Amino acid sequence: MSRSATGSGRLADRVAVITGGAAGIGEATVRRFAAEGARVVIADLDADKGEALATELGDTTRFVSTDVTAESDVERAIATAVESFGRLDVMFNNAGIIGITGPIGDTSSEAWCSTVDVLLYGVFLGMKHAARVLTAQGGPGVIISTASTAGILGGLGPHAYTAAKHAVVGLTKSVANELAPFGIRVNAIAPGGTATPMTAAAFLSDPTKTAETAERMAATSPLGYATLPEDIAAAALYLASDDGRNVTGHTLVVDAGHTTAGTAPSAFNRPGGR
Repeated sequence: MSRSATGSGRLADRVAVITGGAAGIGEATVRRFAAEGARVVIADLDADKGEALATELGDTTRFVSTDVTAESDVERAIATAVESFGRLDVMFNNAGIIGITGPIGDTSSEAWCSTVDVLLYGVFLGMKHAARVLTAQGGPGVIISTASTAGILGGLGPHAYTAAKHAVVGLTKSVANELAPFGIRVNAIAPGGTATPMTAAAFLSDPTKTAETAERMAATSPLGYATLPEDIAAAALYLASDDGRNVTGHTLVVDAGHTTAGTAPSAFNRPGGR
């Protein structure tokens, strides 16, 4: 199911921090960035997977246990990049959850806030502390955040998730405007449904069934195939590299064409949540 890519050094001597870097889109991006010459800090709550990935990839990577809703954790992950590799060039705010699902009338305030904390507050913290380091370095630099096609259209995801992802798109534009004079580019990626353990757990109640999830997604895809984590990693590489040097304040949709057509109301927002 995965697509391999041969590195060409497009991120040689760059240093990146990737939140949610131990699995799914984050893991694929860690691998792609490392293959392209970057040194990478893997910031994730899953210590077992994060440490195993860092060990596999070697001295050009570090793992830092990171809860993106804890400001000190995010600040420490970025500080690790500077301490270990001398600088920061790319911050990828990728960590995410699906969060609370179900009808709006059944959504608890506590579950709403905990979902938005991860999906929006975590992005804010990444932008805040990356901006401090990148501006102190005198620029340039890149900040990327994972939005979603649910942040482009309504009806594609759960309500709290959709609200947070719309906010990520807006925050990206606002921060891009502030940081442009420093040569710091700020962009987002809006994946469609992507065959990751998280989506497999949501759709098939089994995080190991990514292949089956991909088959289901391909069956409804305008292009006829599923979006894979490697597809999002390729988009992140474009935005992080000099190929994207003239792109800022943009949300790049990577969804195999799903947003080209109308959608039925999301199953996530029905009773039962899917």
